[in-house]
Amino acid sequence: MKDYKLIPKIALWSLMGIGVIISILFYLPLSEGTLEVAGDFLNIPRFSNLFLIWNYLLVCLVVLITLGVVCWEFVKTYKVDKKKALNSLYVVLGFIALIVICWLLGSPAEVKIIGYEGTDNVGSMAKLSDACLYLTYILTCATIVALVWGVIHTKRMK
Repeated sequence: MKDYKLIPKIALWSLMGIGVIISILFYLPLSEGTLEVAGDFLNIPRFSNLFLIWNYLLVCLVVLITLGVVCWEFVKTYKVDKKKALNSLYVVLGFIALIVICWLLGSPAEVKIIGYEGTDNVGSMAKLSDACLYLTYILTCATIVALVWGVIHTKRMK
């Protein structure tokens, strides 16, 4: 049984190691070419696609694990205490409402990107980008507030 407790640590360190290696490769001054923008030549990073794919993979992994844990905890708690399980369901519904609000705040207007000629910066993709930024800002602020509240709460409890 003790060996199973080691698996999450190995997975965490492996994912972190791969992420650090990909980040180093992305930020190294290796260039795939240059792009002329307003008379200046900008370097195009060599491993930008790898970096983006890794980030997408991590985001999907986090979402899947989070949903799995929430569903598992809901089922486990529902067997014991139905009211407590429904309270946790309210938190999930609140998070879904936050995502919908952030989507509604997003703008479908074109995002000007220097040197980009494609169509992924208008319409629903631009709205999705805005929604992700708003959600990131809100969740970052909520994390900071939770950290400060946690420190104050634990000091008051002692």
